[in-house]
Amino acid sequence: MRLRLSFPNNKKITKSIKITGSKSETNRSLLLQALFPNITIENKSNSDDGRVMQAGLKKTSEEVDIHHAGTAMRFLTGYFATQEGKEVVLTGSKRMKERPIKVLVEALRKLGAQIAYENQEGYPPIKITGKKLSKNKVSLPANISSQYISSLLLIAPSLENGLEIELLGKITSVPYIKMTLGLLEQIGIETHFEGNSIKVAPSQKVNDTTLVVESDWSSASYFYSIVAMCDVGTEIQLSSYKENSLQGDSVLAEIYTDFGVETKFSNNQITLSKTKICNLEKVTYDLSNAPDIAQTISVTCLGLGMGCYLTGLHTLPIKETDRLGAMKTELEKFGAKVNIDSESLTLRPCQTIKSEVAIDTYNDHRMAMAFGPLGLCTSLKINDAGVVSKSYPDFWNDLKTLGFSINEL
Repeated sequence: MRLRLSFPNNKKITKSIKITGSKSETNRSLLLQALFPNITIENKSNSDDGRVMQAGLKKTSEEVDIHHAGTAMRFLTGYFATQEGKEVVLTGSKRMKERPIKVLVEALRKLGAQIAYENQEGYPPIKITGKKLSKNKVSLPANISSQYISSLLLIAPSLENGLEIELLGKITSVPYIKMTLGLLEQIGIETHFEGNSIKVAPSQKVNDTTLVVESDWSSASYFYSIVAMCDVGTEIQLSSYKENSLQGDSVLAEIYTDFGVETKFSNNQITLSKTKICNLEKVTYDLSNAPDIAQTISVTCLGLGMGCYLTGLHTLPIKETDRLGAMKTELEKFGAKVNIDSESLTLRPCQTIKSEVAIDTYNDHRMAMAFGPLGLCTSLKINDAGVVSKSYPDFWNDLKTLGFSINEL
């Protein structure tokens, strides 16, 4: 699907949008429910990743194809390693077979897991023969993707001796680790996180618990971008959100005050209001704890004629695509000047934005959604726009609700 976007009306919007549950919280909750079936989940994500995770958890043998779902790959690796009597091959898309999993596999092997590589060492597909894991101590580099760490934490209560993880070096993506621990605590699991040590106590059963999945803050980021690029007086209400969120991307509420956007919490919803014109020439953020919003912020800055310097992005090259390289390529199509290195992106202020640019999405949902709001400032085209179904299938319809003109080409 190829779409053309523009915004024909004045840029003052007053609308309400309901956003599906967080895929990050959903997939964590689904794995816990598989381990403890008396858990109930409400407001699950309707994303492709959520559906793939649910389907994978039901498999007992043969091949499990998780397509592009990196979270499912990491979480299911840990899950199937503990499932005695089950033997599966975890595989995925061409890009998934290029995304490393060696750190997680080695950690699980140290705990006694039986995992073999089917093709290239260190990468999917992997063959997992489920076993009872009795060892309870493992160490990991602290600057890796938090999904490796969360995969181990989620299976920890089902291990007969629990689990103690030592993280080596400076920890990144702390909010995602805390999200996982927060969900464990909600179902009554004892956890302890101090310094570079994390401990999770074993538990054979948990009390009947309902986990209510908060809506996705990563998805909310695109509406922050829209409000930032709109006129003063714009208000968009989003539901359902918590002020004490487990999600690291909730830092959006603080960051976007720099762009003149205020966030108000009330009755499990947030109201984003454009209260003033942004006069900043450049913004600087360390996004070590929220790298998924880097694309959104850089496009916001492009639309407002601002520059930005974003750091803490060392995990982006191993996402659905090399997001740093992809952002440089796509931003420069509009006439922007962009520099990247292994963990940062620098965008110089660009006063004139080219129109009718065609954005390539690289099988990456966030590439499509990050550039969508730019339709407020210029007409553009989105190639393979259907990729948004990975995390937010209703995205384009919700933009139409706000007044965007969206036509299929």
